Amino acid sequence: MLVDQINPKGQLTIVVTNDATGIESTNISVSNLVVTTGKNWMTSRLTDTGISGGSTIMTYMAIGANTQVAAVTDTALFQELGRVALVTAGGVVTSNTITYVGTFPAGTGTGSVTEAAILNAVSAGTMLARTTFGLVTKGAGDTMSVTWQVTLP
Repeated sequence: MLVDQINPKGQLTIVVTNDATGIESTNISVSNLVVTTGKNWMTSRLTDTGISGGSTIMTYMAIGANTQVAAVTDTALFQELGRVALVTAGGVVTSNTITYVGTFPAGTGTGSVTEAAILNAVSAGTMLARTTFGLVTKGAGDTMSVTWQVTLP
């Protein structure tokens, strides 16, 4: 009996740069969790019906300040600090990997950042993935760039 399971994997890279000095203060990479609503969203894309509650494509990235471990049942960040439109709505597909990029400019998402998510609406919406990571401090004059890859092996 052949059993084939699709288990999406993700990798998140965060870079924080001070706008005034151009000095990079943080550059980290962490694995992420594709949550149940994200897997359901992927399945809905096969029929192009989408899921209610937002766009049929992922269009936003959010960062937050909660350290609760990511779980497949998560549907939102626990303490959202800021949300931005993705650099390319829907992401960029290369082979079996989709890459999402979000840039949080100075004044957006300022604080102690410990969680991030990809979503399909300017507020609420369907969450594709959520991750938590060690403390990343984003000062008021810093820009944070987040590159998020989701791979279907």
